[in-house]
Amino acid sequence: MTNTDGRVWLITGCSAGFGREIALAALAAGDRVLATARRPETLAALRERGGERVRTAALDVTDAGQAEAAVRTALDEFGRIDVVVNNAGYGSVGAVEELTMDELRDLMEVMFFGAVAVTKAVLPHLRAQGSGTIVQLSSMGGQLAPPGFGAYCAAKFALEGISEALAAEVKPFGVRVLIVEPGAFRTEFGGGRMHRSRTIGAYAVSTSGTREAVETMDGTQPGDPAKAAAAIVRAVGSEDAPLRLALGADAVAAIRAQHRARAADLAAWEEVSRATALD
Repeated sequence: MTNTDGRVWLITGCSAGFGREIALAALAAGDRVLATARRPETLAALRERGGERVRTAALDVTDAGQAEAAVRTALDEFGRIDVVVNNAGYGSVGAVEELTMDELRDLMEVMFFGAVAVTKAVLPHLRAQGSGTIVQLSSMGGQLAPPGFGAYCAAKFALEGISEALAAEVKPFGVRVLIVEPGAFRTEFGGGRMHRSRTIGAYAVSTSGTREAVETMDGTQPGDPAKAAAAIVRAVGSEDAPLRLALGADAVAAIRAQHRARAADLAAWEEVSRATALD
């Protein structure tokens, strides 16, 4: 293949959900894809569908060596990388006190440190070619944290923070960052991809609603993952793409309400805040 055969995408977590749909949307746009997953055998149907425009590779994002190897595979097979999508991850429900430290560390390893490792592995190549887009799959939970979702949202908050700094750092090299903040989409998020902590009875008063929602959400979410993937492809191809892209009416409403609440608090306490300067 030549370097003019469409953009080249490296996408993590392609076995299902957003990862698979983003790969399909990229193919529909005429692009090429290195689809990755911890178990690459789960990508057989995707590879068959994409033909010569799809390659697959094993990638556990917590393994820095596999991240480097996936980047090398994309370069060897397609000659370049234009878009990196950090999508791999899973959900978690549990109050902060209910979570063990190991559970929290495991979540951060996948959704924060793993995404950073993949990003760092590809950055030298994007800088050298003077172009590229890094897509970070966050969540509306990267802007607000409902009770019971503290660990999950902490990982997304951290990813958004480092990605905002990254966007400014790589802009001079022609590299862009797109932080995607979906609401509830009809993926497998609430099923096998959701970690559930132990429970402490006292927290039923504040987290039982969240836990109940998790158990009933699959198949009822309003968002269409294929449409979300198409929106991401559109943003990647747009010269005026935002740093943050909310997806879903629920995400837009929740993030807007959160911003208004923060602005109200800032205004209400502005006099106190400003009165802290040295006389």
